[in-house]
Amino acid sequence: MDQVIAVSTIAHTIQLVMAPVFMVAGIAGLLNLLAMRLNRIVDRSRALGKEFTAPDHPDHARQVWELRILDRRIRVVNRAILLCTTSAIAICLVVAGLFIAALADLNVGRWIAVAFILAMLLLIAGLGAFLLEIRLALYTIRVPVELLEREEARRGGFPIFPGDIFRK
Repeated sequence: MDQVIAVSTIAHTIQLVMAPVFMVAGIAGLLNLLAMRLNRIVDRSRALGKEFTAPDHPDHARQVWELRILDRRIRVVNRAILLCTTSAIAICLVVAGLFIAALADLNVGRWIAVAFILAMLLLIAGLGAFLLEIRLALYTIRVPVELLEREEARRGGFPIFPGDIFRK
């Protein structure tokens, strides 16, 4: 009879941990995205470092400005990776805690709830850092106005709308 109770307890625990396990998978996808963004930022900073000009060059101030933004983006992405990874670790501790509590018949529900809340707060902070990094990236993107004006002139003065790409 004890073996039947243990199997049903384990089956129930597996049902309980499925949502946190899916959350860890989602965080893993987010971490992959953050790592790719970090890689692109590092590549851009290396490329900019290779074409860095002398202080008397007209592009020097822009290059210094962009390098400072890239440095800040690197720090923000690293912070987002740290927060999201810590969140995933906390969720893994929740899963392990649920199994230990079920197998040892411990009453640690409050600690598991606190760990889960901490994981959610860490994830929220990581997503906030991700949003900040995206805002910094958008801050550095500049579309040359000359290109837009030239395209509008080619179209006979009509502005370019996103829906135009779907029209023939």
